[in-house]
Amino acid sequence: MNHVIVLTPPGSAAIAVIRITGEKTAQFLRSHFSHPVTPQKQVHGTLSDGDRVIDDPVVVLHAGGGTADLCVHGGPWVVRQVLELARADGFQSAQDLSAAVAQDGRDDIERNVLANLPLARTELAIRWLLAWARQRRRGGAPMESDRSLWWLLHPPRVAIVGAPNVGKSTLANQLFGQERSIVADVPGTTRDWVGEVADIDGLAVFLVDTPGLRRTDDQIERAAIAGSGPVVRSADDVVLVVDGSAKLSEQRKWAEEFPHALVVRNKCDLAKTAEPIDAATPHVHTIASKGYGIDAVRQAIRRRFVQPWPSVRVMS
Repeated sequence: MNHVIVLTPPGSAAIAVIRITGEKTAQFLRSHFSHPVTPQKQVHGTLSDGDRVIDDPVVVLHAGGGTADLCVHGGPWVVRQVLELARADGFQSAQDLSAAVAQDGRDDIERNVLANLPLARTELAIRWLLAWARQRRRGGAPMESDRSLWWLLHPPRVAIVGAPNVGKSTLANQLFGQERSIVADVPGTTRDWVGEVADIDGLAVFLVDTPGLRRTDDQIERAAIAGSGPVVRSADDVVLVVDGSAKLSEQRKWAEEFPHALVVRNKCDLAKTAEPIDAATPHVHTIASKGYGIDAVRQAIRRRFVQPWPSVRVMS
């Protein structure tokens, strides 16, 4: 059999590694790669579909010549084009390969683990999946009823919303662990929503930083705010950021619009009062620019999707 599979996690990245394996590997490289390859050596060249250049990967051919790793640029278009090229040459897709690998399991539990293992993006997800298998062997609940495991394997979408200049992008950058959103003390800096997968204490989350919610005469900003509406409405959870240095009574409308949101009271060092935005709504206090309270936000987000499980804690 000839297979093609993406070894790196899904989503945009600097590099993606695509493995092809089977008797057609050598012919595929001769047809589409610009340079001869030698086993166990890195070769840089161009990968083409006829006259159309797809990318300039580094190719590593394994010993024996039946398997090769194509280290391509990690943009979704490049990955998709390489997969389509391989499938057109008779390689079986990653989805079919996952099913084939799952059939190697000795029983239904092991096959379920093998089928879901490619979805586990974090160490915690892998630990939880293995703990689930042990639990099932002892007569525990089936995976379909375990929502925590489901979220660990299927990253939830969490939207960060709030008025302009409350610190949404600063908070998002802290949660991403790097600067993905432009930060400035100018309302309207974020002109479009920015989405990326973040590791929130072991839970992979598709985190969305949205434009500030306000009325504006700027047509581009107004269009960006309107465009982010469907993204927020389709989110699995919402983080509402409020300005702790301003009167919270003036920001209660956002709490009314997002009644189930996790409320983050940012700039709490500048707060003149401890008044709650809603007596029934718990807050997480942060100073996002200094990193204060970020761990508490991470814990609060994770608790909304993943509940503690003794089997997992023992393995930590």
